[in-house]
Amino acid sequence: MRQLQYFLAVIESKHFGHAAERCFVTQSTLSSGIQELEAMLGGALFERNKRKVLISPLGYMLEPKARQLIEQANEIVETAKGEMGTLVGQLRLGVIPTIGPFLLPKVLPGIRKHFAKLKLLLIEERSASLLERLSSGQIDCAIMALPYNLKGLEHELISEENFCIAFPPDHPLASSHQAMSSDQLPADEIMLLEEGHCLRDHALAACHWQSSRQRAAIQGTSLYTMIEMVAGGQGITFIPDMAAESMLVEQSNIHLRPLSEPGPHRQIALVWRPTYARKKDLQALLNCIREEESNHRS
Repeated sequence: MRQLQYFLAVIESKHFGHAAERCFVTQSTLSSGIQELEAMLGGALFERNKRKVLISPLGYMLEPKARQLIEQANEIVETAKGEMGTLVGQLRLGVIPTIGPFLLPKVLPGIRKHFAKLKLLLIEERSASLLERLSSGQIDCAIMALPYNLKGLEHELISEENFCIAFPPDHPLASSHQAMSSDQLPADEIMLLEEGHCLRDHALAACHWQSSRQRAAIQGTSLYTMIEMVAGGQGITFIPDMAAESMLVEQSNIHLRPLSEPGPHRQIALVWRPTYARKKDLQALLNCIREEESNHRS
């Protein structure tokens, strides 16, 4: 099973070094495992050269069977864990960067309190990467922002929220706390996250702007960076309510005004595979997250 995991990691990473990092082993250990698997099967799984890694015909044939075997093995382990009680053992939870720093500090203490035997492994990546990890069985579930194409995965909502507009404190539009429309915003001052962040797409959708429309003066790599740039007078940006209520924003030198476009502007959801065996555990986790978040809001 370990060799099959190495094999699939190389396919997904298209790089032996990156695959080894994903599997938390050295590159030599991963390469040896692949070679042992090839020797057992009597053929090469990859065509190797200095520039890239190509999958062989035998590798193409093996890939779907390898995924099926690993998923079945995971189901056996997950079923056994379920027999030991609710949320016992390891749970691999993915979360996107525009949710993790703002939601997890609120809910993790309560999760640890109610489920002391749970070992939560957190993976923070963008939505597309988390969907790949979910589909391949590398993680058990993920907290993501909707709407987003989940490609057949199941989900249930945690909460809904709207956006605020963040201004430098000396900006002419920072003199009021009233809601304002996106049409009132100076287009040449708007900063958005770079492409690949779903928060960018949700902000564009909330304002009814086309994604191809060049509205962003600056593109940032993280919400933290964008907040600091606003505080430094570099422009204005959109911040979800979740982040607006955080210590990061409270301690930053920025001014917030609600976006008046009808919401919700994005939905926060827990996502999982339809075949996942521990759905009772996910429901317990979902209920705990909802309760803890509600306690912080009240």
